[in-house]
Amino acid sequence: MKKLKRKALWAQQKKERRFSHYSMIKRKKRRLDPTRSLNTVTRKQLKSATMANSSCKVAIVVDLSFDTFMDEKSIAKCVKQICRCYSINRRAANPVQYHITSLDGASLTEMSKNSGYQNWDVNLHGKHFTDLFSKEKIVYLTAESDHLIDKIEDDHVYIIGGLVDHNSHKGLCHRLAVEKGLRHGRLPIGENIDMKTRKVLTIDHVFNIMVNVCNGQKWKEALLEVLPARKGAQEKDTDGNFEDEEDCDAEEDFDENENSIADEMDSCETDPIST
Repeated sequence: MKKLKRKALWAQQKKERRFSHYSMIKRKKRRLDPTRSLNTVTRKQLKSATMANSSCKVAIVVDLSFDTFMDEKSIAKCVKQICRCYSINRRAANPVQYHITSLDGASLTEMSKNSGYQNWDVNLHGKHFTDLFSKEKIVYLTAESDHLIDKIEDDHVYIIGGLVDHNSHKGLCHRLAVEKGLRHGRLPIGENIDMKTRKVLTIDHVFNIMVNVCNGQKWKEALLEVLPARKGAQEKDTDGNFEDEEDCDAEEDFDENENSIADEMDSCETDPIST
């Protein structure tokens, strides 16, 4: 009887042990990462670590022209991810040139809930990105693209679709890029790591990976650091073997990070930068 009870308790605590194990690995990896000091700044350095002072001139744009494809809850989640992107860029040693386009309608209403957002070190536009940037320099990031991005070009503009759809509009960003005759590309995820889940990432995950690569990390390092353990990201295995890990979806990944996003934004609200 005691053996059965211990076995039942062991099985019940399996998920908790797994979470604790991967959290410990993630903390250790970040602590030992030799490039970490290159990617982040201290609070005292925040004032000088601005887009204007940055040596990185890569433009990363979040395209918010998808309000009609999302409900109110999805728009709120989309704006939270955009705010997380701002927090990531503010703490980069060399911030990218961060733009938010088509900021109007429901997205603007939701963004307005963030006090002082107009003073953030970010370029806010009501216009569509095609009215702001040269078509020849635009690259739309989409998981469905056949074109691999192995190098980030300084004079290019990389577009991230501001869409939280949970598979309701799969391939929409790629289809729109093709219809508009825009160049498109995908991150080299499968070429660098193995993942148990689909390779469609949240807005802030894509942004974070791009910022880290722009700040000197290799693609593999950036992917392993940014992607959550629940996505099963691990170094490329030529045998294609995976550890026994539960599957997850994009919504669960995002919900898991909501509290950390809120904490980041609390600090952002008290430390704005005038542009």
